[in-house]
Amino acid sequence: MAAGRAVGAALDLDRLLLVVANDPWQKSPTRAITPAEDRFAMAEALAAEIPGAEASRMEIDRGGPSYTVLTAEALRAEAAGAGLPAPALYLVVGADLVADLGTWERSEDLKALVTLAVVSRPPPSAASAPEPAVPPGWRVEWVRGPRVDVSSSAVRDVLARGAAIDDLVPAGVVRCIRRRNLYAVGR
Repeated sequence: MAAGRAVGAALDLDRLLLVVANDPWQKSPTRAITPAEDRFAMAEALAAEIPGAEASRMEIDRGGPSYTVLTAEALRAEAAGAGLPAPALYLVVGADLVADLGTWERSEDLKALVTLAVVSRPPPSAASAPEPAVPPGWRVEWVRGPRVDVSSSAVRDVLARGAAIDDLVPAGVVRCIRRRNLYAVGR
C-alpha cells in the first residue's frame, strides 16, 4: 500500500494497475503459490486503499506463465486499438528486484517498453545503503516515500506463526485473507 501510494504521488499517474500474475514463473518452481483468484481478491481489497489504483486480471485471463513484457505489449496494443497514442508505461518494482531484471523473459524488449519505477525498501541492517545498480539501458525513476519493511513473505511468516497482521496489512486485505481462509489464519 505504501509503495502504491508513493508511486501514485511521485509520478502523477493516470492509472495504477495492480496486475496479478497467473503463473509467476520465476517463483512457482521453488515454492507454493497462492491461487491467482485469491491473489486477485487481495489485490482488489488493496486497490480500494490506494487512490487511482485498480486490480487487473489481464495476466490471469491470458493464462500460462506471466511475462511482464507480454503485459506491456498488451497495454500498448489496447491503446492502439482504441486509436490512442502509446501510453508511457512505468513498471513498479522493489529495489530488491533490480539485480534480477536480466533474467526476466525478453528483458531487452521490456527495457524498450517501460520506465522502471524503483521503490526502495529499507536495507536489512545499515541505516542508509546505496541504491542498487540498475542494469544498463533501463530508464528509471527512483521513488522515495515511506520506507516500510513489509513483504508478502514476511506477512505469510507472521500468519504461519499464528500472529496478527492487522498492523502490517490494510483491514480490507485482512478481511479477504480471513474470508478465503488463506495462510492458515486463525479467527
